[in-house]
Amino acid sequence: MDTKANDADEKESPLIEQLEWGSIHVKGFSPGKDFKLFPGGALEWDWNETNTRHVPGIQQKDVEFLIEKGAKYIVLSRGMKNKLETPKETEDFLEKQKANLDINDYFIKTTLEAHKLYNQLVLEKKPVGALIHSTC
Repeated sequence: MDTKANDADEKESPLIEQLEWGSIHVKGFSPGKDFKLFPGGALEWDWNETNTRHVPGIQQKDVEFLIEKGAKYIVLSRGMKNKLETPKETEDFLEKQKANLDINDYFIKTTLEAHKLYNQLVLEKKPVGALIHSTC
């Protein structure tokens, strides 16, 4: 049994292979519309789980999930047209996590910018997590 496979520090986040309006292709996973990406895996991002909507936006619980999965760098996408908001409470939570050294950094970008930055961090072998929204 390979014990390193269970070590969060050894798990790599999956690359985004292709992203276009309404469709995200993540290496090793079936295509989807929205994704939660984290060290060692990916899941479709079901907004109903945390009552996420374009307004008020990405919920703290969505971000907590990424941190629980071992992400030290957090990338949040605002959508292709910047319609997905990030409420002050979520940003305050991220600032607190950074101040406490629970995460190294976080970024809030348009989806195309988030995609590029996320893949760059993956290629640098950083423990990165992301919430990627492929429309609006």
